[in-house]
Amino acid sequence: MRFVLAMWGTRGDVEPCAAVGRELLRRGHDVHMAVPPELVDFAEAAGLAAVAYGPDPRRWLDAHRNFFRNLFGNFWRMLFLRRLWREAAESNIGCWREISTTLTSLADRADLLLTGMAYQDAVANVAEYYDIPLATLHFAPVRANGRLRPFVPAPLARTAMTLGEWLVWPMRKEVEEAQRHELGLPKGTSPPFRRIIERGTLEIQAYDEMCFPGLAAEWAKWNGQRPFVGALTMELPTDADDGVASWIAAGTPPIYFGFGSVPVETPAETLDMICAACAQLGERALVCSGGTDFSDLPHFEHVKVVGAVNHTAIFPACRAVVHHGGAGTTAAGLRAGVPTLIMWIGFDQPHWGAVVKRLKVGTARRFSNTTRELLVADLHTILAPNYATRAREIAARMTKPAASVAKAADLLEHLAHLRRVG
Repeated sequence: MRFVLAMWGTRGDVEPCAAVGRELLRRGHDVHMAVPPELVDFAEAAGLAAVAYGPDPRRWLDAHRNFFRNLFGNFWRMLFLRRLWREAAESNIGCWREISTTLTSLADRADLLLTGMAYQDAVANVAEYYDIPLATLHFAPVRANGRLRPFVPAPLARTAMTLGEWLVWPMRKEVEEAQRHELGLPKGTSPPFRRIIERGTLEIQAYDEMCFPGLAAEWAKWNGQRPFVGALTMELPTDADDGVASWIAAGTPPIYFGFGSVPVETPAETLDMICAACAQLGERALVCSGGTDFSDLPHFEHVKVVGAVNHTAIFPACRAVVHHGGAGTTAAGLRAGVPTLIMWIGFDQPHWGAVVKRLKVGTARRFSNTTRELLVADLHTILAPNYATRAREIAARMTKPAASVAKAADLLEHLAHLRRVG
């Protein structure tokens, strides 16, 4: 069978999709990926055929981060916020058009389309055009529910999420209708998220059910349309792993710090804060630079800076992990059985901060509000023995990566097979 996997975003978005694609390829299927230009080499290194899909996500991420940062910090500057929102909206429109063009060509003769959370509606229109099944990977509970934030009453949470979905529709309606017109599809009479749900789309929840207690029961009415499989990863080794393992073994277990593929805006201040906090606590720090350039900054004896590490191999050897709250990194920390501090930047990351608090394996705060004093206090909190004990308990209940990938592949195979025999 021919599977087309279209995933736009950062590596944290693309790797789960690639993990499933590699498993489908191993099972003998024809698999093609569409990924952002800078991740084509990454997909091909995993053995997958890949094409460039849309523009560089950093422009989109920068525009949206700019808007939301100023929304909270400069909410009274309405004209300035309107300009930032217009820039964010323009990046959406350009991305939508490029995505539609690439995918319309790639999806010809496909048995199934798989996509992520970004631009689902554009991909859904292509699936409708070819009359092929659509499946989506959700890295957090993005459909209306009452379990996303535990301190918000469930009815209010569901209403707010539903309202948010309806409010987004007018912002994308013009470009979506242009796509549907080009594809010869009838005009949409309801928001895309409604059409996706009503079409019976398989919405794979790529995280563990226990992270959001009660969610499975709330969504039981969808009759298996939203199955939980656990976090998806390829557990890829890196060139730095052996050196990092040797450094860890030569001293006390370090605290891991990493902020994902999106660069932090103040690298020097961030590294200074980490070094000072760990020095005060008498701890070593392992800093994963990811998308941030720390190369020209001072080096400290108790701090090791590396580009990337295999989370599966390195996290269990650390005392705690501190990161931005990406879904994949959060899952890796939970699976490793070590306490977590999430210093979130935006998007779905605050939700994962709420998860580690609810599970009593760590705490969270907004990255931009963090100071050395607050970082010391948070680290002192999560390094307490009760957090380590609780983290080990949770790790034993997490779905293993291989099982998560196999279950997701099973679901996609079954859906594609139904189309073949239907």
